[in-house]
This record gives sequence, structure tokens and C-alpha cells, in this order.
Amino acid sequence: GFLPFQGHIVRNWKVRWFVLLQDKLLYYKIEGGKKEPSPKGRILLDGCTIICPCLEYENRPLLIKLRTKTNTDYFLECCSREERDSWALDITGAIHAGHPVQVQELHRMKNSFKLLENISLHNIVERMYDSSTGIKLTRNLEQGNRYKETFTGSALVDWLISNSFAVSRFEAVTLASMLMDENFIRPVGVRSTEATRSSDPSEKFLDDSTALYMFAESSKKNTSSKEEVQFNISELSGTIVKQGFLVKQGHKRKNWKVRKFVLRADPGFLHYYDPTKEENKPVGGFSLRGCLVSALEDNGVPAGVKGNVQGNLFKIITKNDIHYYIQASSKAERVQWIEAIKPLT
Repeated sequence: GFLPFQGHIVRNWKVRWFVLLQDKLLYYKIEGGKKEPSPKGRILLDGCTIICPCLEYENRPLLIKLRTKTNTDYFLECCSREERDSWALDITGAIHAGHPVQVQELHRMKNSFKLLENISLHNIVERMYDSSTGIKLTRNLEQGNRYKETFTGSALVDWLISNSFAVSRFEAVTLASMLMDENFIRPVGVRSTEATRSSDPSEKFLDDSTALYMFAESSKKNTSSKEEVQFNISELSGTIVKQGFLVKQGHKRKNWKVRKFVLRADPGFLHYYDPTKEENKPVGGFSLRGCLVSALEDNGVPAGVKGNVQGNLFKIITKNDIHYYIQASSKAERVQWIEAIKPLT
């Protein structure tokens, strides 16, 4: 699948098509809407160390870090926590292919750490910010350092339970760990930061009255104009229904680029992001009301499509008659996107 990753020589971010084999990760470049036949590079997994979650980049909370036995570091970014955990599990399985007990333990840990049904992390954070019913922010002192606008681990656990987001302290700790993994909150001070290095998800967040946390800068609402506020509230407030990497043809310039697509409901919008950029802001998007979405046949290149494309195409026509041509990575994924978009039109 598509993953943005940071080059180990030129330290910029690019998107490549990754293929996991038993002993290596191959990555391919996409040119003109089609995967090149030969891999652009490879990551040998023998002797590799995997770090997941990797919190080295504040604006990229869904990273996997791979360190080869020659101490070369690769950073791979996923578009959701579920995708990150799935890649991490499969890569770890390839690294430890000769150690089935370790792989079984990883499966057990992954299956025990799932988001509770019908709970949105974005909704929890919105409620946490509420001036009257949200989490209370206080000044705290740890090892001689004074921190403003923090809250303790036990205070957040209490708040999650009292607001019915969790029914037990274990569930609340799990949920708080996910908020931290998704970069909505971050540890402050030595105790809480040290805990994030634990391999057990239930031990990364401390249910403790001396462990400090605060809202991550990237989740704060820092808007500068009425137009931006209106844009955020009207378009980006909906529930995320589906997200993933797709290849999109520009509707003005007819070049093909990999974009991260986020489908939201109530209201129904489809936004796309440049995954190589640091800012988590859409580079485009449109309302789905009145749109038409349909699959395109794979025999030949349809009218309006430029380049020698891979296939698995679908088209969205907005009510303003703008045509968007998009490629999924497989026919099954194309069907999933079309079925998710249709009810919102």
C-alpha cells in the first residue's frame, strides 16, 4: 500500500508504494498514475528494530520507525491508527518470522487494544476543550519545572469515566493512550515521558496524580479569520467515515499525485491532503451533496483521463460539474470507497 516515508539520505517526505516480503520491504515510485516496474529501493528486515508508536515528529503522530542493523533509520507514516498497527504487526512478524511465540504475543496485544465502539477521538477532544464541562487545566510543578495548562493522568481517567467514555479505569487508560498516540495530548515532564517508551499500550499512559499531560499544539484551535473558522466548523466537523491513500488526477493540471483522502459525514465532505507536507490542512475538498460517483471500466483509458494509468479508477462529478478521477489500489478498495461515498450524495 501507499505510505509516506522520509528518505534516509535526502531528509524530505515522499509517498511510495510499499510491498512487504518475507525478508524485505520494497518501495516503488508512481509516475503518470502508474507504479514503475522496478523498485526504487528496499529495506532489509534482517536484524531490524521497529519502534511503534514513534513520537519523534509532533506533526506526524502515526509513524513507524525502522532501524536497520547498519543503523539506518526509516520513518513510515500511516493514515490511521488501525493501519499503522496493522503494518507494524506484519513487519514485526516478518522480522521475527522464526519466533512464533513473539508474533502470537503481538497479535494478543493488538487485539486487546481497540477503540471502544461508537466513540470518536475527535469528539472526546472537543468535549475536553469545553470551558464548563471539559478537563480542568492547572499549573503544576514537577522536579522544579513549572508547567502551565496541564492536567494529571488520574484527572483525565476520572474525567473519561465521569463523561461515560469509559466504564473502568483500564478502559480509560487505554483510551487516554490512544489520544496520546494520535497526538491529541502529549506527556509533560520526566515521569509521563518515560512511560511512553513502554511496549505495553496499557502502561504508556499513567493513571497517576503526579504524571502530567497537556493538549498537543497541533490539536489546538488556532484560527486567524472568520472565513477559516467557518471552513473548519462547516466542513471539518463531520464524523470521519473512511480515510486512506488514493491516486488523484488534478482537475486543472492533469498530473497524477498520491493524496490522503478523508471522507466525512454530517455534513458529507471529501477532503484530500498532501501527505508530504507538515501541515495537516486539506489542499482541496468538496461537498458530496448532489455528486455522482461511479466506477470506470479498466479496458482502455477513459475520456478525460491522462497518462498510462494502473486501473481501478472511479469518477466523482460534483454538482458544479467538476470531474475528479481517482485510482484505488485494488478493485475491492474501489468498491469500498464508492459504497462509502454514495449514501452521502
